[in-house]
Amino acid sequence: MYVQSINGISGIKTRLARLIDRADDELCMDQDEWAYRLGWTVERTGFGARRYRNPLFDLQKAERIYAGGDVGENVAA
Repeated sequence: MYVQSINGISGIKTRLARLIDRADDELCMDQDEWAYRLGWTVERTGFGARRYRNPLFDLQKAERIYAGGDVGENVAA
């Protein structure tokens, strides 16, 4: 009987986790699709929270380092 109750609780926790993941995916679906179409990376950081990153930023940083510029310097436009 004890084993069955543990499995029952575990099953409930698993179902709740799936529901939360599904709700999170539904909540951020439009923004995620937009970012993927732009070629950005999407990192899930929490419920309803994402970190979107344009890989071109890494390329620009590498170019500044290669050119001998300081990565932390402000670029005046």
